[in-house]
Amino acid sequence: MYLISACLAGKPVRYDAKAYHYDAIQQLIAQQLAITACPEMLGGLACPREPAEICGGSALDVLAGKARVLTRQGGDVTQAFISGAYKALELAQRHQVTAAVFKENSPSCGRHFIYDGSFRAAKQPGAGVAAALLLQHGFAVLSEQDFFARLADRKSTRLN
Repeated sequence: MYLISACLAGKPVRYDAKAYHYDAIQQLIAQQLAITACPEMLGGLACPREPAEICGGSALDVLAGKARVLTRQGGDVTQAFISGAYKALELAQRHQVTAAVFKENSPSCGRHFIYDGSFRAAKQPGAGVAAALLLQHGFAVLSEQDFFARLADRKSTRLN
């Protein structure tokens, strides 16, 4: 069972109310092999919403109360991000998820990269708040690129 970022499953829940559509993800959902969630929406944030970035540290620092998640206008949305991360963790535990497929670069879901807190579209290595929490609890967390690379590897292995 996968936990997949809702925005990757065609649901318009991104900060800008946009979504992505991937046939492979739709197939998993149709086969009841995946559930979807948006940690930011689970945390109570609206859609659309101001872009937000982790400021003053990493996602682990946010979880430890040493860094914050701020909007471009300076609004503090840290608690919403933490709350949403814990709700995503609870979903993963309840549904016995084997891996999460999360949206890269997101302050909630980024797996390998997030924006650096400058609101200048500069990325830095690191995970988002929900991704970091799931990793802390032993879940595999994949970016969408990781997930599609694994699918391609499986297909090429079956063909050989």
